[in-house]
Amino acid sequence: MSIFSGLGALGRGLFTDNKGPWGQAPGGSGDEPPEPPAGGQGPWGEPGPKRRRRAEQTAGGNVSSLDEWLQRSKRRLGGGGGGSGLPTQPSANVIKYAVLAIVVIWLLFTTMHRIAPGERGVVTQFGRYHSTLESGIGLTLPWPIQSVQKVDVENIREINLGSASEETLMLTGDQNIIDIAYQVRWNIRDPELYLFELAQPEETIKQVAESAMRQVIANVSLQGAMGAQRGVIEGVVAQEMQQTLDAYKSGVDIQGVAIRQADPPAAVNDAFKEVTAAQQEAESYVNQANAYSLQLKQKAQGEATAFDKVYEQYRLAPGVTKRRMYYETMERVLQGVDKTILEAPGVNSYLPLNELRRQPVKEPAQ
Repeated sequence: MSIFSGLGALGRGLFTDNKGPWGQAPGGSGDEPPEPPAGGQGPWGEPGPKRRRRAEQTAGGNVSSLDEWLQRSKRRLGGGGGGSGLPTQPSANVIKYAVLAIVVIWLLFTTMHRIAPGERGVVTQFGRYHSTLESGIGLTLPWPIQSVQKVDVENIREINLGSASEETLMLTGDQNIIDIAYQVRWNIRDPELYLFELAQPEETIKQVAESAMRQVIANVSLQGAMGAQRGVIEGVVAQEMQQTLDAYKSGVDIQGVAIRQADPPAAVNDAFKEVTAAQQEAESYVNQANAYSLQLKQKAQGEATAFDKVYEQYRLAPGVTKRRMYYETMERVLQGVDKTILEAPGVNSYLPLNELRRQPVKEPAQ
């Protein structure tokens, strides 16, 4: 009978659910392993149950076993069920904190806006224009109620029309054709008008510039468009563009127009250069003639002024003035003529002045 009772106890120890990793200890509940034989250590050299319980009580608050400590930790974090001993569901507090952090970040990035110097922030509320933010930090309602679009209002933009590879032919006032290339400089004056009044602002500005240039070129000659009236053309085109864009409520400010090229078409460009060279040469001759005429005129005016002064002296002393004029005239006439000077009658004095003048001058000895 003792043999059969020992086998039954062994079977119950093998198939019971509440035994420990070392089987059911004699007289125990099955939750604790048997005491180690010596040294207070387990069969594989780990600390014994007493030392482990003391460590668990110190770290986990009187926890009797590792499984119970894991169960308590799982319940503390909000998990439940399961036999693995690990939490399977996140804590409700963790979810609340995560949602709160997301909400704070969303509010921070959608309600506070930094507008740089030279920029404006256009605020839209449900897609409709609401207000404009100046430079600095601006506050709005969170997205999607309000949103902000930043617009640079100080940057000078450029649009180039015409190039070396593409001809832009226009008809001048004297029925000639000119190939012209020019540049338009502009910036944004009213960002709300710029964003909501024009569907394609740059394309609109380009078409307005071309229309204004054709209108102005049609009223000037070819020579004027190529050089003499360039500055006037640029100013008038900029003014016409500004008036048209203001009528469109575009919010654009035209800073200036610069003509970069104004030449005849490529097919007649060589011949036109020859004509231009001939015209410049003819103009040079005309300028020389004008300069000579001006020189003669100034000389005549100077002589007339001198004669007026002599006449004034003549009116004051006619005899003295006549004698002086006579002497001056004879000096000019006889200056380069051989002459003999005779004094009073009856005196035969001769001075060979002409012979003395004709003698070569001796060079000094070295």
